[in-house]
Amino acid sequence: MLALRLARGSDPAALARRLLLACATAGVGFLLLSALARAAAHPEDGRLAAVRLLWCLVPLASTAQLAVAVARADPAGSPRSGLAAAGLGPTRLPVLAALSTAVAGLLGSALALLVFLHLRGDLSGLPFDGAATGPLNGGGSLPLGAALTLLAVAPATAAGASALAVRGTAAPMPAPAGLPWGTALIAGGLALGTLAGDAAAEAGSGWLPLPAPLDAVPLGVVAGWASIAVGVVLTGPGLSFLCGRALAFGQPSALRLLAGRGLAEEARRLGRPVAALTVALGALLAAERLGALGAFGFFGGLGAAVVLAGVAGTVATVALQVRGERREAVAALTKVGTGRRTLRGAALLRGAALGAVFGPLAWLTAELLLLAARA
Repeated sequence: MLALRLARGSDPAALARRLLLACATAGVGFLLLSALARAAAHPEDGRLAAVRLLWCLVPLASTAQLAVAVARADPAGSPRSGLAAAGLGPTRLPVLAALSTAVAGLLGSALALLVFLHLRGDLSGLPFDGAATGPLNGGGSLPLGAALTLLAVAPATAAGASALAVRGTAAPMPAPAGLPWGTALIAGGLALGTLAGDAAAEAGSGWLPLPAPLDAVPLGVVAGWASIAVGVVLTGPGLSFLCGRALAFGQPSALRLLAGRGLAEEARRLGRPVAALTVALGALLAAERLGALGAFGFFGGLGAAVVLAGVAGTVATVALQVRGERREAVAALTKVGTGRRTLRGAALLRGAALGAVFGPLAWLTAELLLLAARA
């Protein structure tokens, strides 16, 4: 009840973040139900059904990352005197964050189930009833228990990630140290894709439920892509930190000093979401270079839309949270004579520096993915 009351009394920005999380959860739920319907209609092809379910992990991970950002930006996830007086101390805040996230996730899962059943033709009396009977039904019945279990995956994952994120907010924030590990994963993924490319002719059919030429990609190349993507995400905080230190290097002006120190302080929280957005853009660029971007179909397009919405929403949420936390520092700088123009210039310089680093990184990610696929 407390989670519902806090959600009802939230400001419009918090409600918008919860709505975006609910929509992302609905997209993941719809993809999982579609994979289940395909498996029920063709029980003889268990390998493809398992691959379709595993392929849903990508939008699921994007939704979990969005849930973490929403939980950290939610005022209910930070210690407040009113909640402490009610007996809700720091040890119970993760529970509150998990419940609040679960409410949004269950709302999205319920919406996904209603839309899915409606498009299958199981619900009548509304427009577009049964509009996707072929792709979503295919002659198979939908197991109710399996459907409900799959619909609970996204809310449970988002709630667990939110609880862990809120519990870890009180820990110290040292300088990011993931750059070497990320570089190692990128190199390992490239090597794995190269080795798997030699056996592509012997692999037969691929592991991706996507149109040609992506449908012929062997499992080793897919694992190499995943390793490259995770490696790029891990390098994000370190690259952001180095970018901030570079801005403040030497004898910087006041503008460079403000921008550099601010970016270095925000590197751990902002670097990883920006790197995830970079990976998503790089993957789209690689798909376009392979000539498969226009043939993804409805389900492939829905998965890509969920991933893009999740990573973009995460970046926007973290950026707004950082901006809100800097209000006291901005007020103090204004009192000592720092002009608004200088503060706006520092913010623009931070954004330009991130774009200068992660823009080419998106192109480099696409080239690495293509290199692993064509090896």
